[in-house]
Amino acid sequence: MPSSDARNLLQIAVPTAAVGVIAVAVSGAVAGGKGALGAAVGTVLAVLFMGIGLYVLQWTAKSLPHLFQAMGLMLYVAQLLLLLIFAGVFKDTSLFNPKTFAAGLVVATVVWMAAQARAHMKAKIFYVDPDSEKHEKPQKTGSSS
Repeated sequence: MPSSDARNLLQIAVPTAAVGVIAVAVSGAVAGGKGALGAAVGTVLAVLFMGIGLYVLQWTAKSLPHLFQAMGLMLYVAQLLLLLIFAGVFKDTSLFNPKTFAAGLVVATVVWMAAQARAHMKAKIFYVDPDSEKHEKPQKTGSSS
């Protein structure tokens, strides 16, 4: 993973994990051990889905740049639908508190998206590739006299 990608992931995952820890602590205080477990599972699930999505989006940007925007839109819709499906599947579980699971899932997802938007806005992205000028020599178009 290039250093810029790792830095981007760090700027996104750290705030999400911090908010996840807070959600686990609050859920544990409010709903006990099952509440803490529910918030932890929701946070881990959100980080896992969003992390995989970020990896797929970065791969698409490098290998299929003409599909980047469409892939980004499709990816975010798919992620949100999958998270909604998981929330629906686990709404009646007895393994953990489903309300804290949903709260942890939503909070982690919102923080991930906000941190990703902030990281993208602060990234220094070249509008022109400076390496392409070194490798391509311009052809002469005028007369040589």
